[in-house]
Amino acid sequence: MSRLLVTGGAGFIGANLSDRLAQAGHDVVVFDALRRPGVSRNLSWLRGRHPKRIHAAIGDIRDGSALDAALRDVDGVFHLAAQVAVTTSLVEPAEDFAVNLQGTFQLLDLLRRRPGPPCPLVFASTNKVYGDLGDVALRHDGDAWLPEAIGLRRLGVAEDRPLDFHTPYGCSKGAADQYVLDFARSYGMPAAVLRMSCIYGPRQMGTEDQGWVAHFLIRALRDERVTLYGDGAQVRDILHVDDAVAAWIGAWRNMDRVAGRAFNLGGGPANAVSLVQLLEAIGEITGRPVGVEYGPARAGDQRWFVADARAIRSALSLPEPVPWKIGIRHLAEWLAEEGIGARKLEEALR
Repeated sequence: MSRLLVTGGAGFIGANLSDRLAQAGHDVVVFDALRRPGVSRNLSWLRGRHPKRIHAAIGDIRDGSALDAALRDVDGVFHLAAQVAVTTSLVEPAEDFAVNLQGTFQLLDLLRRRPGPPCPLVFASTNKVYGDLGDVALRHDGDAWLPEAIGLRRLGVAEDRPLDFHTPYGCSKGAADQYVLDFARSYGMPAAVLRMSCIYGPRQMGTEDQGWVAHFLIRALRDERVTLYGDGAQVRDILHVDDAVAAWIGAWRNMDRVAGRAFNLGGGPANAVSLVQLLEAIGEITGRPVGVEYGPARAGDQRWFVADARAIRSALSLPEPVPWKIGIRHLAEWLAEEGIGARKLEEALR
């Protein structure tokens, strides 16, 4: 079995990934600064489930010494540590730059200089590298924005879409995305990029700024109103975290097939849903309508984004993803089981 490093390993996706790797018998170094709400709880959960497999390394991705120590003797790296909110990047662009771009570059350079055989790297990028898709003609179809072009509606945005970085977050993640691909090209590093759409599922402690699917459910469980920025008809393709983890592990195990390539990773057209459509489905689950307030549209927000994820499913022989209505019911059940409702939410986020 292997020893693997997961940066951001106590976060939502990182914790699910670390759990799956440990279940498979691998030793997992969970490198995390433990700054986001809920991550300390996730780390405790991982340690409880896998006391002999999970090895915590508490540190910041910008700390070269801590990162170098965490890299010692690992056979693969899953890089998810990041500043993850567009809103935060607009308020603190220097912080966003330092974490997302400088932190990633430092990791790449440490891997490049490391003696021994090359170490595979899988990097978490974002659909924000494609910008706001302002050139895509859209029409308002009921409670959702949809492209005029039939091909886009049917398949989604493919990897050959020109990059167009918007907001400091889009710039920092997009530049890091390109550095990973260039280190693969220039230095022969076995590395792949996954440009993720909206991932949701258990262990997601969503907030208004990031993790909107879980945020909507948590607000509904607390019988609190949800604020929609814009008209609420914005469409995203959402992907259950189990499907995302399968792709991450598949990319590492099949690096010979994916090295040097960037892939979209999302739910695709079959899992495309508007914000108001999701709220309607949540109301069906909870048995009561979700209260809504509206605010102004946010900078850089895409009115429509749906990933064409056929390339990664083909390269890794992945199954069709979990249907979104089944997936959100699964998340709602997990939140209820964890007591993340009106009285216990604050305790859960400690």
